[in-house]
Amino acid sequence: MCSKVTSIGLKGMEGYRLNVEVKTFVGNDSIRIVGLPDAAVKESKERILAALRSLGYTVNGQKIIINLSPSEQKKSGPMFDLPMAIGVLVSLNELVISIPENTGFIGALSLDGAVVPVEGMLPAVLAAKRLGIKRLYMPYDQKLPVLDFDELEIFYISTLAEVIENLEGRAGAHFTPKIEEIDLQNNNHNFIDFHQIIGHKGTKRALEVAAAGGHHVLMTGPPGCGKSMLAESFPSILPPLSKEAQLEILALHQLSGVNCPNANCPPFRNPHHSASGISIIGGGTYPKPGEISLAHRGVLFLDEIAEFSKKTLDMLRQPFENGKITISRTHATLTYPASFILIAAMNPCPCGHAGSNTHYCTCTPRQTLSYHNRISGPLRDRFDIHLTIKPVDLEGDTEKGEMSSKYFQRRVETARTRQYERYGKELCNSRVSYDTLQKTSPITQEQQKLIHQLASKKNWSNRTQIKIIRLARTISDLEGETDITNQSIREALTLR
Repeated sequence: MCSKVTSIGLKGMEGYRLNVEVKTFVGNDSIRIVGLPDAAVKESKERILAALRSLGYTVNGQKIIINLSPSEQKKSGPMFDLPMAIGVLVSLNELVISIPENTGFIGALSLDGAVVPVEGMLPAVLAAKRLGIKRLYMPYDQKLPVLDFDELEIFYISTLAEVIENLEGRAGAHFTPKIEEIDLQNNNHNFIDFHQIIGHKGTKRALEVAAAGGHHVLMTGPPGCGKSMLAESFPSILPPLSKEAQLEILALHQLSGVNCPNANCPPFRNPHHSASGISIIGGGTYPKPGEISLAHRGVLFLDEIAEFSKKTLDMLRQPFENGKITISRTHATLTYPASFILIAAMNPCPCGHAGSNTHYCTCTPRQTLSYHNRISGPLRDRFDIHLTIKPVDLEGDTEKGEMSSKYFQRRVETARTRQYERYGKELCNSRVSYDTLQKTSPITQEQQKLIHQLASKKNWSNRTQIKIIRLARTISDLEGETDITNQSIREALTLR
């Protein structure tokens, strides 16, 4: 008899419907798995045999062939143990039921028949929801929240026997263990509050604009002027994440094997400049998400950006524009989301004291030029906001910031709400297409003429001119204006 059971396969964050086809017939005792399985999938046959025998089932005198379809996709991990075991029981007529195609199974098996969690279950669940799966059997993972979807009914199970009892109608509707749900609304964080930062009023305004529109920022200033402190406080003014965004971030962290420190707060990643290109972008023999994907819907802070290798920095061009990264390797080509706000910081010269009134710069013009050329022109052009940070005079400006991060966060959240309503989805001004921006927020001929005149004097590229319009749109959103105002154009020009 031939049986077919549905499961979920993963290709990066993208899931696809995987059909487990099982055929049994009289022959030598053996199980063969086909369909491009890796070593972990091939070893499933031993786990399945041990689990079935521990429950009293026998496969003596049976030859079993298991096909994982689609056959052209590489299969990896022990996530298909449970659907393969169910398929074997149905094929042997030990389980006389008809399993609907919209019922899925994921989970690994222990030798005693227990169903245990594996990496990648959360992205598999999100994929099952997108693929129209109505019922899903899976083990519970204490590292993940209890998932509750209207379109998808999830059965948490702990053993293979529980699955069989439920399929045969001999058990209740759900096997929900007594667990403490992870609080996705935990908004506690350790970010620096804007109120604690002395001075830098103009820089705070620029960071508010960056947060509201999702714009990238490049900060230049001498050592100790506050670049790192401002960057580390930046996530405190970002709005809390939606539940969908939280699950997406948790899924990325689970795929990479990294614990997510805060479910509700936007992620903040701060890799060292000695990090390799693979750790920043993602990849490896079996590709995993990198720092840019772990910073998805949050902030990626590159301190001393000029110290990163030029090759690594140029790899950032694709995610800068597309909000995702495609990794091509021999084994697979995977795409991970990477929509982040990049905050970069660098010194004005190798010694850091160029233009200082208190320190003598020891760098030659050639050394300074070489230092700035470590960031290529195309990459520098992709930054929306360029800031020059000056040290704060602690004697003349001893007062801390008047407004707290909560004040800025409310303004940012209101500005983003206006953008979401204007574009019909969660899309910021920095990511929307230029055609959509022009249709929803056209600029006047006088404004266009002003931008062209300055662009001709300063040799600005078309990308720079478009970024100025995007910045002006964000500034107008912060001020509650329906159209792009002349004042917002002038402020956007100063931010460039």
